[in-house]
Amino acid sequence: MTNRPTCLSTLPAAWELRDSLQRRDISSQELLTQNLERILELNDALGTFVALDADKALTSAKAYDDAREVSLPTLLGGLPLAWKDLVDVEGFPTRMGSAVTPDAPAPVTHPLVKKVTQAGSFTIGKTAIPEFGLNAYSENDANPPARNPFDPTRTPGGSSGGAAAAVASGMLAVAPGNDGGGSVRIPAAACGLVGLKPSLGIIPEDLLNGFSAGQTPLTDKRGAPRLAVSGPLGRSALDAALLFDAMTGTRGANSHFEVTKTLDPIHATYAPKHAKERPEDAKLLGRDEPLHVAISTDSPFDAALGSQLSPEALTALETGRRLIEQVGCVVVPEKFEYPEDYHQTFRTVWTGGLSEAPLPPEAEPMLTALARDFRESSRAQSEEEKQAAATRLSQMSRGFRETWGRFDVVMTPALAWEPPEIGFFTREDPERDYVLQCLFTPFTSMVNVSGLPAIVVPVTVTKNGLPMAVQLIGRMHSERQLLTLAAAIEAARGPLLFGN
Repeated sequence: MTNRPTCLSTLPAAWELRDSLQRRDISSQELLTQNLERILELNDALGTFVALDADKALTSAKAYDDAREVSLPTLLGGLPLAWKDLVDVEGFPTRMGSAVTPDAPAPVTHPLVKKVTQAGSFTIGKTAIPEFGLNAYSENDANPPARNPFDPTRTPGGSSGGAAAAVASGMLAVAPGNDGGGSVRIPAAACGLVGLKPSLGIIPEDLLNGFSAGQTPLTDKRGAPRLAVSGPLGRSALDAALLFDAMTGTRGANSHFEVTKTLDPIHATYAPKHAKERPEDAKLLGRDEPLHVAISTDSPFDAALGSQLSPEALTALETGRRLIEQVGCVVVPEKFEYPEDYHQTFRTVWTGGLSEAPLPPEAEPMLTALARDFRESSRAQSEEEKQAAATRLSQMSRGFRETWGRFDVVMTPALAWEPPEIGFFTREDPERDYVLQCLFTPFTSMVNVSGLPAIVVPVTVTKNGLPMAVQLIGRMHSERQLLTLAAAIEAARGPLLFGN
């Protein structure tokens, strides 16, 4: 296959665009114009952007071009970005993918947006999500569904589905997302991208919700692990590393981007500052033995729901195994035992916040069927049941870290099947919808519960011309290792070829 579907990106890599901007080979205004033309061409077909302000973006691009004459280069060099419809950006509405939320512009900008803007970017719009970011697909009752650039009849995943589709289609070079149960990794896998879910707390702005009394807790109010973190989506590990540096404020020779370029995951495990904080890990900086990678198809959903791994997912996992061995890792097939009560425990915690959202009674019928079902079932549970689930999930979090901690990395399939067609989930009753999502994404939410980092990297193309990926789960603060390992896999894999 040599022909590329017309919806797929032909943009240079984000880091190459950044370098071109810094050399003044191209201006931010010229790059933005290309992005806007691509959005105008494809957005009706892909449903990627739910808000766009071209005039404001052009003003920002001109400001970057003017400043480039007198200022030092910035990390991102003046790249256009867009944020999910969950994140506040002053001047844009934050609808959260819902028909019940107001369309008034947000009065303030989230601190993470400010940080990434200061790193050399500007916001052009907001990207599509499912209602309240709850789902593994990006369909809601407020906007047209987001669609997959590889096959617009299929979902791009969720909840960062619009962001992933924007990058895969060339509307953007990279995009930030956030991940509470797989919301960066699922759409990255569905759209042939690299998506990083970082360690809980490595981006301090992720801990601001619930900030009180000078603390940034790693748990929610009931003591359950905090699940949501922010992470980058890119067409390569290097692109993801570049944006992740902007999100973490990392610069210099030890930046994620510079370390990823080495293609040496053995010596990229921990940054020096983390080794100082964790002396027991300092030896890993100078290790010479190969990384030990456990490979597994076990999921904590298996006990309640069974396993439905497709031949495509198993082929991707076997390809990932061969690639990881090719880059010098030792692969250890492993059978993991998970708690049988994970499915119900996770659901109780996952839906708890929605039951407490302050919605007027007249808004309830305007919720999607799944959000309404989540809200009603959570309200039916007692506070004692919710507290017990939070305590149990915290126990599971420690158990996951201990179980996986016997290895440097754990490899799983990224998704159980190819991304299904639009409407596959929503045509079912809410309970079946949720079960299907768990079966589609059986390996992602457990990583959020653990607080550990994970990355997905595409490794194969199916007979339908769709990408399939593997997931790599690392130790705490091992983002450099995961990004570098993903880059080494990409180098061993070579380019993936997609045809019509």
